[in-house]
Amino acid sequence: MTVSTSLNSPVTLRTRIAVIDVMRGLVMLIMLFDHVRETVFLHHQVGDPMDVASVDPALFFTRLAAHFCAPMFVFLTGLSAWLYAHPAAGPRSAAGFLFKRGLLLVVLELVFVNFAWSGAFPPAVLYLQVIWVIGLAMMALAVLHRLPLKVLALLGVAIIAGQHLLTGLRAEEGSFAYYLLTVLLQRAYLVADGAMKIKVSYPLLPWIGVIVLGYAAGPLYARSRSPEGRRRLLLALGGGSLLLLAVLRGFNLYGETLPWVADETAVRTAMSVLNFTKYPPSLDFLLFTLGLGLLGLAWLESVDNWFTRACATFGGAPMFYYLLHLYLLLAIGITLTAVLGANHGARYGVEHIWQVWLIALSLMPLLYFPCRAFANYKRTSKQAWVRYF
Repeated sequence: MTVSTSLNSPVTLRTRIAVIDVMRGLVMLIMLFDHVRETVFLHHQVGDPMDVASVDPALFFTRLAAHFCAPMFVFLTGLSAWLYAHPAAGPRSAAGFLFKRGLLLVVLELVFVNFAWSGAFPPAVLYLQVIWVIGLAMMALAVLHRLPLKVLALLGVAIIAGQHLLTGLRAEEGSFAYYLLTVLLQRAYLVADGAMKIKVSYPLLPWIGVIVLGYAAGPLYARSRSPEGRRRLLLALGGGSLLLLAVLRGFNLYGETLPWVADETAVRTAMSVLNFTKYPPSLDFLLFTLGLGLLGLAWLESVDNWFTRACATFGGAPMFYYLLHLYLLLAIGITLTAVLGANHGARYGVEHIWQVWLIALSLMPLLYFPCRAFANYKRTSKQAWVRYF
């Protein structure tokens, strides 16, 4: 019996879409290492950009790996929105889905995510972080996605590359312009005093650029696109991004506020070169993370093994995984402090970064089975709310 492998065959379509879940799941697993670090290794705090002179290389590269999570997740959110708007039955508007899902993410950030990080409700500081910014970016895309794809691509590039021309803008604290700049471009407190402070950790504007680029890249995964053609384009885009990064960063020309400097050791010099600003994400940060991410998408499409299938399972239930792993880490942090005692301030912490890696690896199988059960339920359920997780 011969299995059809034409472009429109079920086998080809599953492979085309599955790689998105694989990449999404992979970056979420990488994210786990960083969130474990913030649970049991917070006494070795890192800034942004990191202090290359003082931070341990193992901690630096652990944190650097986590840099891939937000950019690829936001990019894939835009790409998935294009796929939602272009099903087999024909084009449809994605505005309602994007706006409602974005609004849900904002609510989840304000209530459930903040509680998971702090263990207190209301928290002393309400942090507006990645889920908040993805939600707002989706709401922005709900309006922008009707523009022609070429316009969207140019808009995304203009936002990401042009943001550095706005970094010198300042506004009087308490003015409308101050709040607008804080939400869009500057990591700062919206409310700095009172019973509950509010801080923008993820300024919005560059992430709108990323989600718009993801949507503009959607046709790469159209049914009419051959896998070979898609792979060539992904390699060209990813390689071109890294080549541009090499020029801009290599000569400290543009795209990063902190220039790199040569150090006494090759490792420290490499750390300085790769020390990018994440809040907000600089042009160099996004060239690095999205460039390698695009190369990863090209590679993953030809890989099928137990690990990629596990990644696809996690990637098929992203919001469920996100909330589940945060509450699991909250429970672990509380339990370790209660049983072993607080050895770093008010919480328990491990002494070595390898212990962070070990804990993260041990949690992956524990998270896999509930994620697999929910992903299976999501595929078979007719409940509308399931699509949002």
